[in-house]
Amino acid sequence: MTSQSLPRSSPAAEGVSASGIADFLDAAEAAPGISLHSLMVLRHGRVVAEGWAAPHRATDARQLYSLSKSFTATALGLAVAEGRLALTDTVVDHFPDLAAAAGPKARSITVEHLARMATGHHADTFAAIWQQDPAEPVRAFLNLEPESPPGSVFAYNNGASYTLAAILQTCTGQSLTDYLQPRLFDPLDIAPPFWESGGGPRQIGFAGLHLATEDVARFGLLYAQDGLWGGRPLLPPGWVAAASRALTPNPAEPEPDWQQGYGYQFWRSRHGYRADGAFGQFCLVLPEQDAVVVITSETEVMQPLLDAVWAHLLPAFAGSGGDDDRLAERLAGFALPVDGAGTYAADDWVVAHAVEPAVEGTGWSLTLTDAGQTLVVDCGDRHWQRTAVPVGADRALVVEAQGQWPDPHTFVVELVLVQSPHRMTVIFHPETGRSVARWRTVPLRSPSLAGLGAPITD
Repeated sequence: MTSQSLPRSSPAAEGVSASGIADFLDAAEAAPGISLHSLMVLRHGRVVAEGWAAPHRATDARQLYSLSKSFTATALGLAVAEGRLALTDTVVDHFPDLAAAAGPKARSITVEHLARMATGHHADTFAAIWQQDPAEPVRAFLNLEPESPPGSVFAYNNGASYTLAAILQTCTGQSLTDYLQPRLFDPLDIAPPFWESGGGPRQIGFAGLHLATEDVARFGLLYAQDGLWGGRPLLPPGWVAAASRALTPNPAEPEPDWQQGYGYQFWRSRHGYRADGAFGQFCLVLPEQDAVVVITSETEVMQPLLDAVWAHLLPAFAGSGGDDDRLAERLAGFALPVDGAGTYAADDWVVAHAVEPAVEGTGWSLTLTDAGQTLVVDCGDRHWQRTAVPVGADRALVVEAQGQWPDPHTFVVELVLVQSPHRMTVIFHPETGRSVARWRTVPLRSPSLAGLGAPITD
């Protein structure tokens, strides 16, 4: 978490309609398949609205998925300015010992091709390269000859971002977080964050960075201010303009906000540009409005969420209509709905965990078996209760849980994994000892509870 907050103001003071922000919250809540977790709106460098859907908290650092890529790109801009590498360098320039694995097109892939998703591959390569050579995915990446000449086509490619991150960590001799801490995180007053390694020696770069909502807002504000922070440059001159412009056309993408072109690990949008991650993690930079919008959520329908931003938040920056009281009330009551047992049909469920509830005062203690580990979670009686569950020597899984008995034969628990966008519902039948569980959205790469843990910081 940050030690100093960004400056706060009111919507009216910064020329923003409070009713437009409230309308956005209403629209997002009413939209099917969207669970909004946090919202922070900045105008003229000041926070004018903020809220977290209980049980999520302002201090929670969460997995940002591919929003992480834009931080990797920022490390690239800094490293280029320091002369550690050039955009024209090839991958094999930095991994000469792996050159034998590369075909002629792979040998010509440059750092810039990696950064702007133009390696010549027609699809994401990461699953294939990790399966082929988990000990050195870069070798497998070079071994996967592109279908087209590098620079010629767009394909969203986590393997390219991983390889870019590998080059950065090789040429700096540091992890991404260690390299960025004095150059980016410390000046932005962001505590050292966790960035996943995926089990290998490197931080993966394309995902896995954990930050709180306000940390992401600071990052967006830095870009909105053309790389300046406190009046001094943190990013190289011209980097923001270079990274955020449409460098690789992508008109074949299926959704309008994914068809506007791709920069250096940033997406162009119908309005402004953005860093974004799976399940609705957004950092929207809107230069024309001098605004930044940060959203965390759980959704697999990301275009409708952006549609709601353009329909309600964007017009809000055009005027300072009233309804401040409505917005304050709306944000004060911001909370996740609890769906209970009726959300899914019985045949949608799969046996995933052994669950043993035991009455303890006003709630229960819940014992779950997950990936060979026994996890004990405190569970409130129709209210959220938080537990930091150890899932390793230095890692913990932070869980908010609440349970209820809809009938004497069924115990239903909602589990919110606050270090991630994800949520799980568990049903236990004590008479049979059978339990079933289902993810609302299945985590990428690690569908276990324990896999969503992060290092213990306290």
